Amino acid sequence: MPSFVITEKCDGCKALDRTACQYICPNDLMILNRDISKAYNRAPEMCWECYSCVKICPTQAIEVRGYADFVPLGAVVQPLRGTDAILWTVKFRNNTVKRFRFPIRTTPEGSIAPDAGFSTGTADLKSPLLRTEPSSLGTEDLTTF
Repeated sequence: MPSFVITEKCDGCKALDRTACQYICPNDLMILNRDISKAYNRAPEMCWECYSCVKICPTQAIEVRGYADFVPLGAVVQPLRGTDAILWTVKFRNNTVKRFRFPIRTTPEGSIAPDAGFSTGTADLKSPLLRTEPSSLGTEDLTTF
């Protein structure tokens, strides 16, 4: 099920230029209705259900109904992002609540080297080598055809 905004909880991120969900959505689906200062998903059928908007929403106003294989028949999944972890809350139809805490990445954004110190030694985009091969494989020579 695609993401949807609970309008009673949404404050439009205090009517800034872009809401947090607009900033994070990889498919550019979340937009702000400036008339009522509420965000909404403009194309639910295109939603990837990646939970990015759900995790970043500061007021927990966005929900995604979980898949039946991990959240049976109508349960709700709600992540709450902290500074060092995400607390996932699953509320089942019988009102049973389960909570799971998972650590999040704490390295500063943009601080990771994209090639992780490995290089193919070529800028040839048609090379059959993957970006970090052969160094990351521990081989210095690969047979190419």
